[in-house]
Amino acid sequence: MEDRKAQVKADVMLMLVTLGWGVSYFMMDLCLEEIDPLTLNAFRFLGAFAVAWIISAKKAIHVSRMTLKYAFFVSLVLVVVYIGATYGVKYTSQSNAGFLCCTAVIFTPIVTYFIKKVVPEKKLLFVLILCTVGMALMTLDSHLHVASGDLLCLMCGFAYTVDLLINEAGVRHEEVDAFQLGIYQLGFTGVWMLILALIFEDVAVPQSGACWISLIFLTVFCTGIAYIAQVVAQQYTSATHVGIIFTLEPVFAAIVAFLFAGERLLPRAYVGMVMMLISILIMEVDIKAIIKGETR
Repeated sequence: MEDRKAQVKADVMLMLVTLGWGVSYFMMDLCLEEIDPLTLNAFRFLGAFAVAWIISAKKAIHVSRMTLKYAFFVSLVLVVVYIGATYGVKYTSQSNAGFLCCTAVIFTPIVTYFIKKVVPEKKLLFVLILCTVGMALMTLDSHLHVASGDLLCLMCGFAYTVDLLINEAGVRHEEVDAFQLGIYQLGFTGVWMLILALIFEDVAVPQSGACWISLIFLTVFCTGIAYIAQVVAQQYTSATHVGIIFTLEPVFAAIVAFLFAGERLLPRAYVGMVMMLISILIMEVDIKAIIKGETR
């Protein structure tokens, strides 16, 4: 009974994290009206690092060189991930960004096959076809052209795949602390973003209350607290539950864009979203485990 209560609490926590990530595309769009993408990410990651440090200073203070080494390399990839996501939001719809940035779940088994020679599941071919058709319906215009923002979001999804693989290699190393790895990669990423912002942008602070609220939400809830909550929650629930819950991120993004940003896409784009959602769901969820009742 206690395990069941813990799992329910963990699932609710992950649901809130996923909702925050879905809302983040709308919040990024609001911030980009006043500050540039690199500046936004510098504020976001340095602030998130500060939040994570304050919350868990005792766990973060004694860190190994190997942990810092992996955090350093992961941060380089995260720079690409969030440049793709932020510029993608700037140059495409929030709905498209939400779905295309989640394509890491499709890219990961493909990249893993070429790097580790791990044969992907048989369902991958069906998923790739479904996902490709869905992306085409969402992104191609009448002249079969893809918007630059959509390509940037796909770059984000691919880069996030690389991020996952480096993180996976890191946490398997006996000298690497997974919790500290997560915290310090936020700090390194923030430093890289600040350097790039100082070189390529006119760094400025938000001027309106709406932008400040959005930036604080992105920093505290979508980046700092969200990471810690995810790590804690995944100790008490199953991979199947996590997979199902995380597929809701692009759905939340599309709903928020529809309700608050007034986004209205072509009917074929919504058909494409459904196809992409199904493809993500198939890849994330262990159907056999659900049928057998192995949810814990």
